[in-house]
Amino acid sequence: MRVVQCHFCSSPVYPLHGIMFVRNDAKEFRFCRSKCHKAFKQRRNPRKLRWTKAFRKAAGKELVVDSTLTFAARRNVPVRYNRDLVATTLTAMSRIEEIRQKRERAFYKNRMRGNKEKKIAADRKLVAENPELLRMRDVEIRRKAERLAAREAAMEEEEEIASEDMMSEDEEMESESESESEQVKQKVLLKNKRKTRA
Repeated sequence: MRVVQCHFCSSPVYPLHGIMFVRNDAKEFRFCRSKCHKAFKQRRNPRKLRWTKAFRKAAGKELVVDSTLTFAARRNVPVRYNRDLVATTLTAMSRIEEIRQKRERAFYKNRMRGNKEKKIAADRKLVAENPELLRMRDVEIRRKAERLAAREAAMEEEEEIASEDMMSEDEEMESESESESEQVKQKVLLKNKRKTRA
């Protein structure tokens, strides 16, 4: 399976996917999607569009000079099939991919180093230039605390009301049970009186 690169954004184009444009001089241009095809027809420069690999490489956002990238270059040299050669090539490909990913991670970490300090310095500068922001923040914090206190008070009131309801229900149940026991006693007394009369 041959996976070609998009002529415009350099993303992979798999078989039976994408668009192929053949110019009058028989040069083929493969595109991953219609977005790239339209941009190519409008004669856009891929190095000026932020979503292309060409821009990322030109802006120093991706690894450009590395020995692992030369292995991915296409070579139109016919080689006689050899099982051992294929096996060693496949193992080498996986190892080279691991090395490339590790180097890309290191490159990204190196590029992002110092961003936190820059952001903190910019925030400090902003606060120094605009001290009213701190007062606004204090007001926000105070309002938040008031809201939390009001919410907690409401929760406590609900709990008190619920406990009072439970107490009143318990009292009603006790009074009902007392009235029932009194009625039973009265019935027993009436039966006893009737028996004594008879």
